[in-house]
Amino acid sequence: MRIDLNADAGESYGAFAYGHDRELFPLVTSVNLACGFHGGSPGRMREAVALAKAHGVAVGAHPGFPDLVGFGRREMALSPEEVYADVLYQIGALYAFLRAEGLGLHHVKPHGALYLKACRDRETARAIAEAVRAFDPELPLVVLPGTVYEEEARRAGLRVVREAFPERAYLRNGQLAPRSLPGSWITDPEEAARRALRMVLEGKVEALDGGEVAVQAETLCIHGDNPRAPEVAQAVRQALEGAGVAVKAF
Repeated sequence: MRIDLNADAGESYGAFAYGHDRELFPLVTSVNLACGFHGGSPGRMREAVALAKAHGVAVGAHPGFPDLVGFGRREMALSPEEVYADVLYQIGALYAFLRAEGLGLHHVKPHGALYLKACRDRETARAIAEAVRAFDPELPLVVLPGTVYEEEARRAGLRVVREAFPERAYLRNGQLAPRSLPGSWITDPEEAARRALRMVLEGKVEALDGGEVAVQAETLCIHGDNPRAPEVAQAVRQALEGAGVAVKAF
């Protein structure tokens, strides 16, 4: 068995530090770096790319809505044309820093409200997929399984990488529980590790509103803004490797 362990990271901006990049990068196998719209100013993007290179982790673009104040977690009424342009722009911005360091772009994974909107809004999902295909049709796109977002990524002919979230709660319908709900955010490292093992070994996890959810994943996500992100990542990785699962980039 094999699984990638990814982290949403590189989200500091200018003079404002955010997240746990230096502690997280040695523990994960891929990172999704902010591209300037929800976090990640140019200097901070450069720092994050250099840090990823130093630790040998694969680097993906993490484009979001143009919403620094809301950290990209507020839905915006962008047209498909605007989503396409914004995603393509952000991929290109990160790629410039990767190329300067002699690195390639490994994948794309949208951030926050853009990711969640794509899961239920076909036009948004199609715009993201078309932007990725326009940049590089061989570039993998990270998706939430069983959504219109996955369907549109496959329709665009992209390589799809299915993702699961051991430190975020699920609802019975397979969607992530809104952050406003109590219990939607798992900060206990041992609980996150237990959930990660179930996801990988059994293909299921408990739902916040009762019952279980089927999970299919090639990558597991640790959010960089989880207050205990490094401890969660370490516990998850140790549990997986202890169970004989190879933790490697996809």
